[in-house]
Amino acid sequence: MDFSTPPDLQEKLDRAAQFLEDHAYPIEAQVAREGFRASLPALSALREKVKLLGLFAPQMPRELGGAGLSFREHGRLSEILGRSPLGHYLFNCQAPDAGNMEILLQYGTSEQKERFLLPLIRGEIRSCFSMTEPDRAGSNPTWLDTTATREGNHWVIRGRKWFTTAADGAAFAIVMAVTNPEAPPHLRASQILVPTDTPGFRLVRNISVMGHEGDDWASHAEVAYEGCRVPLDHLVGGEGMGFLIAQDRLGPGRIHHCMRWIGICERAFELMCKRAASREVAPGKPLGTRQMVQEWIAESRAEIDAARLMVLQTAWLIDTAGLHGARDAISAIKFFVAGVLQRVLDRAIQAHGALGLTDDLPLAWFYRHERAARIYDGPDEVHKSALARRILKTYGLKLGGED
Repeated sequence: MDFSTPPDLQEKLDRAAQFLEDHAYPIEAQVAREGFRASLPALSALREKVKLLGLFAPQMPRELGGAGLSFREHGRLSEILGRSPLGHYLFNCQAPDAGNMEILLQYGTSEQKERFLLPLIRGEIRSCFSMTEPDRAGSNPTWLDTTATREGNHWVIRGRKWFTTAADGAAFAIVMAVTNPEAPPHLRASQILVPTDTPGFRLVRNISVMGHEGDDWASHAEVAYEGCRVPLDHLVGGEGMGFLIAQDRLGPGRIHHCMRWIGICERAFELMCKRAASREVAPGKPLGTRQMVQEWIAESRAEIDAARLMVLQTAWLIDTAGLHGARDAISAIKFFVAGVLQRVLDRAIQAHGALGLTDDLPLAWFYRHERAARIYDGPDEVHKSALARRILKTYGLKLGGED
């Protein structure tokens, strides 16, 4: 495994880091204070600057208008961009659009790519992904209540979703819906494109998360599909392929989530260290003279570095052994890095005292939006259980559900 950084990639990473320093960090507090939609003119202007850097939609092929970074290169960039709550949005590789781009690139028809993918890559529209449901356990994604039935030349979708990130202002959704309830569990659902101006698509509300509803991209919505009727050719991939497509998206997606979390950790660590070196708890006694604070700093440094190496190793395994061969490592980084993120953020907030709870710094934003890291893409407990079962199977103990 070679974790060295080629000079051309390092130059791109340096450019991205400098851009955040010069343009993203200075407006973070303004966006937190005024709201995302009110800040769109400023954010759109910065997106145009990113295009001039040649790093817009970094994970998409050059021939489609992206920057053409490889899987591992994009992972490294994701760490840099994670240092700001605005980083991924400004570079047009934010969730859920980045995942939807990957789905459409791999499984979309030429017509779907022309209508939905290319405008996404150009940053002209946004999208959302509707899977989680309020009345079904998210830890069991085969148990969906939303249905899509054939009626003539259309799919008719009925059901309710929530935590549909960025639905507010999105041009279309990719919806997971049961198309064949009699099929085996992992073949029941399909993914279907639904323009948000389709009659029957109703954004019920932006869900308040830790006291903040959010707006535009920075939001999580409850959405009702009340007899949404879309043409049969809005099916993505084949019928019954919903979970296969989701799994293809989730493995690499977890790498990028984890690298983004590491970027968040690095920013929080930097803020904590600056605070420890400058904030006095008594005349001539900086906070960093306290042994407890020193312990926070030492543990955070070790945990962040360990997390990064685990993720880079997992990315190497995906490249060399494929998603199936890397599944143990993918499960491990999901819960390990999410735990590191929570601990480092908590220490940084604690080191800042009352200031850490305000939106004067990005720490409160990170905590509000990223506490869910231990829940989305499979709760930590599910990943730990699955990993342990697979390990125990190699010792002759078969508990069921290893695969």
